[in-house]
Amino acid sequence: MPAARPRLLYVTDLAYQARGRRYCDEDIYLAARLRDHFDLALCHPLDATALMDGFDAVVVRNSGPVLGYQREYDAFRARALATGARVYNPLTGKADMAGKQYLLDLTAAGFPVIPTVDRVEDVDRLPAAEEYVVKPKLGADSLGLRIVPGSRLARLPAGDLLVQPRVDFAYEVSFYFVDDDFQYALYAPDPDRRWELTPYAATAADLEFARRFIDWNDLGYGIQRVDACRTPDGALLLVELEDLNPYLSLDALPEEAGEAFATAFTASLSRFVQGALSPA
Repeated sequence: MPAARPRLLYVTDLAYQARGRRYCDEDIYLAARLRDHFDLALCHPLDATALMDGFDAVVVRNSGPVLGYQREYDAFRARALATGARVYNPLTGKADMAGKQYLLDLTAAGFPVIPTVDRVEDVDRLPAAEEYVVKPKLGADSLGLRIVPGSRLARLPAGDLLVQPRVDFAYEVSFYFVDDDFQYALYAPDPDRRWELTPYAATAADLEFARRFIDWNDLGYGIQRVDACRTPDGALLLVELEDLNPYLSLDALPEEAGEAFATAFTASLSRFVQGALSPA
């Protein structure tokens, strides 16, 4: 009889409605590729805790912002950590997986990130600006984001908020990694059309910038997206390091680049699952 294939539980919300994007298409494509190598089942994020024990690994993909099901997501994490379940991306991520605290930590450590504070009384630590971006610490997918004039900052209620100067930028660019290997970059030439993306030819300096954050997060396995903005002086500043369930915008890639990503993703998962199945 043929050897049993590894079993993957692929967590996705195929019905999630995202502005300007169709998450379901991406997961249908990737799941079809993974079925060549794994026994695969798809499930909604609300069902993952009940089903995860029957699989060799759980792959969290386009599961939507966890703010909509925070209690259930916390239960999933607790169950996975208690049982030693293999979750991809690993639950040790220090970036968006753990909230937005990392923006404060990276600011304090001097990384090239949009300067961030979490108290209105600390705004004087930021570069002066006419307007500020205010967003919840546990936000995702721009939920709760507001643009606030500097004159109104003092009226903001105390709470779990982040405050950043509103930065002028030429464009946003995203760098996509599997494990610590760079795969491709995409950018939005029009700042007002964030999700109208086109392939971007990353320079050596661009990749050095992006790798600083991949190295800092030290995941070992997984898919990460480094989102940055290009300032008028040509510098890059980190906007977000997505390490939980980054949308990949595979539909913006040439076919061969999408295939190359799927191949790299499959190889990473194979190594990840093999580590779980190998005897200690």
